[in-house]
Amino acid sequence: MKLISFIQPSRSNLKYLKWSYESIRKNLNPEHEICMADDFSDDGTWEWMQEIAKTDPYVKIHRNDGPERLGHTILYDTLVNDYATNDIVMIYHADMYACPELDTEVDKLIKPGTVVSMTRIEPPLHPPGPEKVIKDFGIEPEEFKEDNLLYYLNNAKMMYRDKITEGIFAPWAIYKSDFQSIGGHDPLFAPQSKEDSDIFNRFVLNGYKLIQTWKGFVYHMTCRGSRFKDGAKRNPEGQVFMKNRESDEWLQQNQRSTRNFIRKWGHMVKHDTMMKPIIPPKYDIGFVVHNINYDLLYTLEPWCSKIYIETDVPIIDYISNEQKNTSYNLQSKVWYMPENAAVSMLHDIIVEFDASQLTEENFQFITQIPEIIQDSGEIGAMEYDIFKITINKIKTYEKELIICKK
Repeated sequence: MKLISFIQPSRSNLKYLKWSYESIRKNLNPEHEICMADDFSDDGTWEWMQEIAKTDPYVKIHRNDGPERLGHTILYDTLVNDYATNDIVMIYHADMYACPELDTEVDKLIKPGTVVSMTRIEPPLHPPGPEKVIKDFGIEPEEFKEDNLLYYLNNAKMMYRDKITEGIFAPWAIYKSDFQSIGGHDPLFAPQSKEDSDIFNRFVLNGYKLIQTWKGFVYHMTCRGSRFKDGAKRNPEGQVFMKNRESDEWLQQNQRSTRNFIRKWGHMVKHDTMMKPIIPPKYDIGFVVHNINYDLLYTLEPWCSKIYIETDVPIIDYISNEQKNTSYNLQSKVWYMPENAAVSMLHDIIVEFDASQLTEENFQFITQIPEIIQDSGEIGAMEYDIFKITINKIKTYEKELIICKK
């Protein structure tokens, strides 16, 4: 069997990490490596890791001493690059239970240029989807119904015995060399959120084959880090609920990462029903915007390569407030309209409009520009609703995003 290095950052969720560690050691080959990182926890995580490392020769541990959180975007790569010694690494959440034969299924399918995802069995905490199994075997380790899960797995493996799909999500296994050849995760998304969608896009663009096995499973309690810090709960009828319980920390970081994902890719996260990435083309698009205000500048800036505005909006204030949320140089991205210059020739594509006429309906055009140009764009000028579009060149740049340059 090919040995795996499990990659597990953790922050103040020790009871889940213990539960996950025990499942890997109980159900899988005991020689698999477990690389754990403590992200400045305050619940005894580091002390527990140190004790485990004394008795388990296949455990590697790393600590972020703080005081700031690094997040799993950074710590995944630290563990892969500096600690993992096996050829295969698996990005693995601390709130996942490794079901028996998970490693056997990876061994059957993994090869250079492939990424193998396990199938998740989850309690009904999030909307259902065809890429996962919704079954309630417990929402916290203390109520985990392990025997019921293992009994279910015997039937599930027969039910799904011939099924292989192309989705990708954690846990996923890859050759370490394939991970490193594209630069790993992009620190643009640190500490977390959208780093997975970004690297999945890059896997696809680099030609990697995506495989989801329906014979290798994890039981996933979901989001037991910064998103739902106080765990899952049940109402008096025993139903579980998570909606509207996200932490402020997670909500704010998710907003930052979403805006950075749009800046980088030119669109929101897109995938098919089985979670295989859909990647529209990336174009060089300049916005020329009249009658803009500060709030609309905040809304529009991520959606273009550069935005040209009139002088009555203080660019310096916008940059001062927003630059701390991105590694993109906003001074080179937000400009006043040059005098006596043909802005229409400064970018491959120019979109000019009056921001005072923007509505929720016609804003959707902005979010769909890549698909519209891909489907029907041609050199020349055209108009749609309030927008004047000048296409000087149809060139795409998404493949330039494959390698993360840190």
